[in-house]
Amino acid sequence: MRASLVRLVMGLSLLTLLVGCAPTPTQTVDYSAFKQAKPRSILVLPPLNESPDVKATYSMLSQVTYPLAEAGYYVVPVALADETFRQNGLSNVADIHQVSPAKLREIYGADAALYVTVSEYGTHYMLISSATIVTATAKLVDLKSGTTLWTGSATASSEEGNSSNNGGLVGMLITAAVKQIINSSVDDAGYPIAGITSARLLSAGRPAGLLYGPRSPKYGSD
Repeated sequence: MRASLVRLVMGLSLLTLLVGCAPTPTQTVDYSAFKQAKPRSILVLPPLNESPDVKATYSMLSQVTYPLAEAGYYVVPVALADETFRQNGLSNVADIHQVSPAKLREIYGADAALYVTVSEYGTHYMLISSATIVTATAKLVDLKSGTTLWTGSATASSEEGNSSNNGGLVGMLITAAVKQIINSSVDDAGYPIAGITSARLLSAGRPAGLLYGPRSPKYGSD
């Protein structure tokens, strides 16, 4: 049994090494529609949650304003937008995402809308580790024409950079179990990881990321 576990761990380590050494394909993005539209203000719709954790939508929603503002855009206050949707009888996120761009522009006056989908959110227990992971995709849509200006995706994990295996296999299993208990006992272990995912997804100046907005001193440099 011990020999089998050792072989399994060695196999997983080799697989990780091979994946880590594999070249990352360069993603090319067509920014022509983005540059032509020149959005100044962005309406963020409540994120669509495809994960089993009900906290994902509002945990992610509370994080997105900062990177967008830092990128140089005016962001319609998310609390105000959320309340306006509710006052108009829209409390279901899927229904909100179906509202036409023209109607969103009529109500909020924003230049573009950001549609976010959270596909993974929460803590996962694996053989020798447990990790809190948040994965999301987003698209920016011009509310004047309905054209998609940009799409992106990002993920973050609490296990990033943690390559320590002190204590051997048994120690790693114990550490994973303890982390699982801690993550399950807090209200939202995914919240800080959602912040990292939001920053990676929506910060300007990153490869295949958003362009700088008109409030940024770097506007027009990308």
